[in-house]
Amino acid sequence: MTPRKPALGKASTRRSTPAKPLPGGPDRGAQLTRGVAVELLIDQMDDEGSGLGQSGGQLITVAGTVPQDRCLVRISHVGKRAVFAELIKLIEPSPLRLQRSPCSEAALCLGCPLIVMRYGEQLRWKQQQVQSALSAYPALQHLQVPRLLVPERNLGYRTTAKLAVAGSHADPYIGIYRRATHEVVDLDDCVVHHPLINKVVKVVRSGISKLKVPIWQEKNKSGILRYLVVRVAESTGQVMVTFVTVRRAFNEIHHLTRLLQEQVPEVTVVCQNVNSSEGNVIFGAHDHFLTKQQMLQDWIGQVQLFISPRSFLQAQHDGARLLYETALTCSGLNGVGQVLDLYCGIGGIALTMAPQATQVLGVELNKEAVADARRNAKLNDARNCRFEASDVQEMLDDLLEEGRFFDLIVLNPPRKGCDREVLDKVVKLQPQRMVYVSCSPATLARDLDILAAKGYRCSQVQPVEMFPHTPHVENVALIERKNTKNSLTEPQATC
Repeated sequence: MTPRKPALGKASTRRSTPAKPLPGGPDRGAQLTRGVAVELLIDQMDDEGSGLGQSGGQLITVAGTVPQDRCLVRISHVGKRAVFAELIKLIEPSPLRLQRSPCSEAALCLGCPLIVMRYGEQLRWKQQQVQSALSAYPALQHLQVPRLLVPERNLGYRTTAKLAVAGSHADPYIGIYRRATHEVVDLDDCVVHHPLINKVVKVVRSGISKLKVPIWQEKNKSGILRYLVVRVAESTGQVMVTFVTVRRAFNEIHHLTRLLQEQVPEVTVVCQNVNSSEGNVIFGAHDHFLTKQQMLQDWIGQVQLFISPRSFLQAQHDGARLLYETALTCSGLNGVGQVLDLYCGIGGIALTMAPQATQVLGVELNKEAVADARRNAKLNDARNCRFEASDVQEMLDDLLEEGRFFDLIVLNPPRKGCDREVLDKVVKLQPQRMVYVSCSPATLARDLDILAAKGYRCSQVQPVEMFPHTPHVENVALIERKNTKNSLTEPQATC
């Protein structure tokens, strides 16, 4: 695709967490300043997939590089704890690199920092990241991390895209924020997006220009359109589009919707979400539908799911199936057992386990997600599933007071992991087994170590490839109560 200059937008300026200095490097050296060009050998990558090298004893982070790259870089930021640089050119490319990246915009976008790396090397690196996080704790050093479970596709796989809209109606940009900047990188044919997402983006971009839809300008507080969110239901081929605007603005979005449905008939649900708040939160509290149909219906494995505009659902259809199936295998359920699913979202894992359980209780703070989960339970005729909207800690207090017992507890927290108080209360419920689903190797390892000190041993961790070409990796951990016979199944399950 033709490169386009990034447009100014609004984004978080959080930078990559600096890695520890490489062993054996000099302690002192010349001071680096912004704008200076440096020749660098990349030795490793940080946990966000950026390359790391040393110059004059200072560790430098360079996005878009991989280990064994020898490159010329320009210093872009010098902080108290970290130095960042931009790649100018490769002097000697790493043997880990592809000869030709599938994305011509990889160096500009940086949304998929590993896409320049051979796919097998990506998988090995992710496996090593998980192993390294676990090995940092003595109680977890017995664990040997297996190869990642890999979905069928590593391109065109992403079925959900949350995209910023910037520029003007005469020259609109629809894409993602470039790392550590306020710039929106215009995405034309993103190679990881489902083809229908790319089709929608093209039509909306041209529709904004044709209909002169005013784009929100943060600086002077004018315009209306802020974000475009697209979801694809792979099992049906239907598409949901959400326009996020700062106010209702019915006419502009109504005409844009009609043009979109004329050119992309797969679009069956269109929603206008109103978000007038400042900051980077995408969705507001109010949805207005421009179509009779208000939800998508999809299949993840054997589970049918209703998907609403603000539902949380993994953005990789095949990866989600692998994740749910792995969690079920680890559960050891054999048709009986009381299951507690904490941070249950719209109920995907709970409903996957329901046919093999006696009862399943799902707990989730987000009320909209719980409403979706209840609808999904009816859709799947899962009469043994109950979902409650509650703070997890408060629900655990209630369950302890009631003297409830659970054979299995599923933990699927956000990236920050579980609060220590949650782990304390979970242990007091004395489940025979836990399944911990995590998107962060670091917080997973921390929480497994805490549980180990409380009498629960992690026996397996299975990584799952959810987002190829990015540094993200999902993990499913099997945790069992020490010195206690497994009450769910014999022999013990393996993930």
